[in-house]
Amino acid sequence: MDLLKRCSILLTILAAANANAVEPPRQAVATLLNRNPLDNRDITGTVVFTETSNGTQITGTIVGLPAGKYGFHVHEMGTIVTCDAAGGHFNPDGTNHGGIDHEVRHVGDLGNVEFEGAILGVSNINIVDTVLTLRGRNNIVGRTLVLHAEEDDLGLGGNEGSLTTGNAGARVACGVIGIAAPLDPWNSAATSSPSILVFIASAIFVYVRA
Repeated sequence: MDLLKRCSILLTILAAANANAVEPPRQAVATLLNRNPLDNRDITGTVVFTETSNGTQITGTIVGLPAGKYGFHVHEMGTIVTCDAAGGHFNPDGTNHGGIDHEVRHVGDLGNVEFEGAILGVSNINIVDTVLTLRGRNNIVGRTLVLHAEEDDLGLGGNEGSLTTGNAGARVACGVIGIAAPLDPWNSAATSSPSILVFIASAIFVYVRA
């Protein structure tokens, strides 16, 4: 077998090995806090974003608001000196605002979270979104998760504010979405482990010289 055919076969093997390398699911996390010095409510929470085969699973708990529904979005910036510093909704496509299940929506549109409880409201979150991601064009890492003061009308309010913000009102808590785990996929451009690549490279060297 000539050298060109050998190289072609081994490159095919390398590509297959790289495609079959299993990468652990990525996780990101946001810690929500009330960052308004004029609002003394203790609003806190932790929200985790996890890659799954069905999309990005969003889980967590937030406490501190009365029972009801409140707008919940990913905003474009990662600046949280105040929650207002996070800019508008993450919207790389320049579309109108909508609900999480709407065909037309911002990438950062997550609809509403619901608080329950007579005294201190608690929201337990467990949703899956197929639009926002932890990699690629719709990657939300480094952006800000924001909880609003009012219910999001999901773009159905019939006015300009509805199509941009859902009329969800002021921002009552926010947190930057940061890397949680695992570290290796985030820190390396390679998807295959170094040991696999070294083994394959060695095999190519031996095979070509044979």
